[in-house]
Amino acid sequence: MRRSFSCLLLGASLCLSSPAGAMPAQRIVSLDLCTDWMLARYADPARVAALSPMHRRFPVAWLDAGWPAHDGSLERILELRPDLVITGEYNALQLRGRLQTLGVRVEILPLPTTLAAVGEYERRLLALVGRSDTPPSAAPPPKPGPHPPKRLLLLGANGIGTGRGTFEDGILERAGWTNYLRDEGYVRLDLERIATDPPDAVLWAAPASQALANRFAEHPVLRRTVPPERWLATDYWRWQCPGPWTWELVGQLNRWLD
Repeated sequence: MRRSFSCLLLGASLCLSSPAGAMPAQRIVSLDLCTDWMLARYADPARVAALSPMHRRFPVAWLDAGWPAHDGSLERILELRPDLVITGEYNALQLRGRLQTLGVRVEILPLPTTLAAVGEYERRLLALVGRSDTPPSAAPPPKPGPHPPKRLLLLGANGIGTGRGTFEDGILERAGWTNYLRDEGYVRLDLERIATDPPDAVLWAAPASQALANRFAEHPVLRRTVPPERWLATDYWRWQCPGPWTWELVGQLNRWLD
């Protein structure tokens, strides 16, 4: 602990990082759940000093529990002596600012807002971990939908539906569905509207729990309007972060059209 505080006093540039670009990073730290998953998918485990504590709070079956993790504190991250810290654009703003002030190399990966940007997101991560020669995951071609089109309602917690112009809307359209909602962005749903003009199917894209946030999905009117066989379910984690698993969602949603 005393040693890490001395680094704070002297300046992390004296204690931590090697010059950027001299060689591929050997001690990578993640501050963000999405970068946790991307590092676990693409990076050499020997070069990952620690993932964020978020990956243990939101576990996924394919990510081994043995990955090292930090506690989110500045002191602990400095003790890990990273030569590269990776995070998303909206996460750990103060922490990453302190790290940059201390001379630690921090790379910020903005999340894709369109399906077309997923490949570039992967390419940038691959370059950072020294795998520039590895191609990103292959996007499936757009799937033709039925005629007339089938309308899918993507229902989240608190009665919020996902409308047009969103990343999720791109997934639905790529898979051959039409978004039930005509509104832009994220919309508070109206039960009366759904009852009078029901969707062809509902995709429940929220954690399966008894939380109050999920009460809307359990409303008797909604359950009578859309019968059980037209309620679809996917792994919730695949909607949390864009990545190679996004194309698995596209494929699954397309198969449900049959």
